[in-house]
Amino acid sequence: MKFTKLVGGVLLCTAGLMVKGAYAQELPDKPISLVVGFVAGGAADTSARLIAERLGQNTNRSIAIINKPGAGGNIAHQYVANGPKDGSMLLLGSVGPLTISPHLMDVNYDPFKDLAMVSGGVNFPNVLVAHTAAGVSTLKELLDLAKTQPEKVDYASSGFGAASHMAGELLNMAAGVNMVHIPYKGGAQAMQDLLGERVMTYYSAPPTAMPYVEQKKLIPLATTGLKRPAYLPDIPTIAESGYPGFEALNWYAFVAPGGTPEAILDRWNKEITKVLTDPDVEKKLTEFGMTPQPTTRQEFTDFVHKEWDKWGAIIKERNLKKP
Repeated sequence: MKFTKLVGGVLLCTAGLMVKGAYAQELPDKPISLVVGFVAGGAADTSARLIAERLGQNTNRSIAIINKPGAGGNIAHQYVANGPKDGSMLLLGSVGPLTISPHLMDVNYDPFKDLAMVSGGVNFPNVLVAHTAAGVSTLKELLDLAKTQPEKVDYASSGFGAASHMAGELLNMAAGVNMVHIPYKGGAQAMQDLLGERVMTYYSAPPTAMPYVEQKKLIPLATTGLKRPAYLPDIPTIAESGYPGFEALNWYAFVAPGGTPEAILDRWNKEITKVLTDPDVEKKLTEFGMTPQPTTRQEFTDFVHKEWDKWGAIIKERNLKKP
């Protein structure tokens, strides 16, 4: 009996070590790359670095941010689509390259075949702002002007096919107006021209716009989420301003190269969820104007399909084509 118990105990301990070892091996024992499709210092890069720091601590891995800017994030998505399939590379995917750009232009990747959905990340609305000489102080005043003097009303975006562009097209459809789209090569140039009064309005990321609002250099008209974010309680949404259901969010999420093993994708999902639900991380992201949005892999896949259908229909309805 003693011998049997001893053997049984050894077998149980061995099995436990084997399970533990297998679990640890789900992530490759080497440095991890987190690819970001935008330049350092922006909203995507800032959130990626904050999340990567805690992710590296929790997994005992070195996580390096690799910035691959260009083509609205499409270059980074193509880069990761061709990346290693062993779990050593992740991408901070974004709404444009995953759900908008493939409808507008030729891209060398299929979001649903060449990339694997891992987890939701963060989202945030844009804030529609006008320069102080525009002569409007509310969304209604802007739309009234767009109806009576359409040649005077335009809006900037950070690029053709960007979330800020799509927000403007969605409002054009909802309000029955045709505000002129002025695309820029990035948000910094768009904001510069807005402040210089060379364009009337701009759908800006809140962290970029709000310092100028506080300095009375810009006028906030509305935000593009369904609900007012906690950090912008005094700015109405477009949805509550007469256009129920209006929603045009920016979002960043985690994807991997297509063909990455399921066990590794599941492990990354677990680790990312752990970081995004950490109170300290959540607080820092919220202070930067972002809402953590962890999901299961299936929930994120369903969300991307929903966004794909939504923006594809709007692009078709507005007959948008890459200039």
